[in-house]
Amino acid sequence: MATAAATCWFTALTSATGPSRYSLTSQRFFATTLRRHSHLIAPNSETNQNAETHAAINPNRKSRTSKKPLPSSPRKSSAQKEAIGQRFPGTSKDEVHFSRADARSSKTVRSQRNQPVAFKSFGLQKKGNKGGNNVFDIKEQQVETGNFQDAAFLNAVVKVYCTHTAPDYSLPWQKQRQYTSTGSAFMIGDGKLLTNAHCVEHDTQVKVKRRGDDTKYVAKVLARGIECDMALLSVESTEFWEGAEPLHFGRLPRLQDPVTVVGYPLGGDTISVTKGVVSRIEVTSYAHGSSDLLGIQIDAAINPGNSGGPAFNDQGECVGVAFQVFRSDEVENIGYVIPTTVVSHFLEDYERNGKYTGFPCLGVLLQKLENPALRACLGVPSNEGVLVRRVEPTSDASNVLKEGDVIVSFDGIRVGCEGTVPFRSTERIAFRYLISQKMLCFRFAGDVAELGIVRAGSFTKLKAVLNPRVHLVPYHIEGGQPSYLIVAGLVFTPLSDPLIEEECEDQIGLKLLTKARYSLAKFKGEQIVILSQVLANEVNIGYEDMSNEQKQLQVLKLNGTRIKNIHHLAYLVDSCKDKYLVFEFEDNYLAVLEREAACSASARILKDYGIPAERSPDLSESYVDSLGVNHPVEQHEFGDGPVSNSEFGFEGLLWV
Repeated sequence: MATAAATCWFTALTSATGPSRYSLTSQRFFATTLRRHSHLIAPNSETNQNAETHAAINPNRKSRTSKKPLPSSPRKSSAQKEAIGQRFPGTSKDEVHFSRADARSSKTVRSQRNQPVAFKSFGLQKKGNKGGNNVFDIKEQQVETGNFQDAAFLNAVVKVYCTHTAPDYSLPWQKQRQYTSTGSAFMIGDGKLLTNAHCVEHDTQVKVKRRGDDTKYVAKVLARGIECDMALLSVESTEFWEGAEPLHFGRLPRLQDPVTVVGYPLGGDTISVTKGVVSRIEVTSYAHGSSDLLGIQIDAAINPGNSGGPAFNDQGECVGVAFQVFRSDEVENIGYVIPTTVVSHFLEDYERNGKYTGFPCLGVLLQKLENPALRACLGVPSNEGVLVRRVEPTSDASNVLKEGDVIVSFDGIRVGCEGTVPFRSTERIAFRYLISQKMLCFRFAGDVAELGIVRAGSFTKLKAVLNPRVHLVPYHIEGGQPSYLIVAGLVFTPLSDPLIEEECEDQIGLKLLTKARYSLAKFKGEQIVILSQVLANEVNIGYEDMSNEQKQLQVLKLNGTRIKNIHHLAYLVDSCKDKYLVFEFEDNYLAVLEREAACSASARILKDYGIPAERSPDLSESYVDSLGVNHPVEQHEFGDGPVSNSEFGFEGLLWV
């Protein structure tokens, strides 16, 4: 029986990937919201380089301890691969079908692990070898059903051509092989276009072409909203905008409202139109950003290349942006569009701050209170409220909320015992929807919310500042290029979700996967720093197999000082005056280097392996310790203890 997985398909796939974030062999660590059997599907596609690609499930990955220079490895960025199970690991073994990116062959691999649930973020069609609420108003256009082919507003939908050069997270000093892709975008006025963030991820060049035109124009990426999967583009050419009429945003549609998706998907070079209806509106998992935001489910066909294209209502108003699809043997015709409420939040955020700052969150782990005895025990008199199980140390809520509090209202809106709040007239929606949107207004970082809570049987009101969540293990790397530090051939880098996807779980190890999945950051800037690999040299003899035989190891201390992040480690190495550099790793592994010998060997190691520098550029900047350089940090202050196995909505638990 096949497992239902929402498959995430970032366009321009160069290969299919295996289990993504934390699909551990031990099912008890991971809860899944969608519990069915699935097939994970990757499209047939071809890079303009005709590069050979690799399947992501590669348990026999070879170590990189050769003394030869390390070649550029054409691995997969998140825009090239299925974003499998960023939050929803699956529950059973199943066949996973992988299609080679060069479209020359495909193969079926029998997975030996639980396959994750994933969304397929559709959009970029792989090329083969052949602002704000003020939405830049235009005159309303009345369109009769069936006459979309003659509608002038279709001319506002353009085709996006992107050249991507993604980082190599395993060899962080270099880039992966260049590849190209196509997607869709649309005009919103003021010289700007909207598309999906995954359409222009790791871009080195973006070009756009209007309908019926044979000229491509260079576009610039102004802002990316990773968690909401939106990107804002600009085109400076005045010729591109001649005669252009930007689109007008419509209201949030209702169930069964007709919807038409327009874009440039697979199957041809001209514009494509598919029709359907609104099937569901609820808080949805956004595969690219690994976030939960309001989403619209439709039954109109969404295919690779549709990403970034608009969805229209019958009045010719844009009611959303196509971005992902749910694929399974058990379901069909389930596509998703980003509603205009989320799009407008992205635009207004950019107008306010000149960049995208993100959606705020409360930073608490909640449990539903559907059991009457549980409510009575907590002193909750009515059939409402959700229990605070844990508060993130980096959130402002940690200053006002305590474990065991019951949240019964949020800005005056009553919270049901099943974790929902009223939505429109006859519907209910997940409580976390209120965090990002207050009635008809939007919430931004720094906004204040009023919480009604029951504590020890007494009702009280508190205020908390809402801010974006701080991730101990980031889903995306700010700035694109990962940090790294090489000390006598020992390569250190922060643990990140792209690195986990690239290395696969066998190389990362169960312990690090568990930390990545469950641990919380205790302070802003905290990172899990790992020994990524050892570049074999006589100065590190005996350690060359440490990161390979023992999988990736977290480095905990240097000369007795607890390591806070990769920049802190670089600072400790630079400021060390001792004879030895003593690295302490998890499970009591130890590596000792003579400091002067390590320094003198660095240049030779870099030359032997063809590495341009011993550290990433960001580590050359002055180190500023947010906790204070001399601040004593105890072992328990760091996020190395697992949370419950049910963080994201399983068995009544959810983060908001």
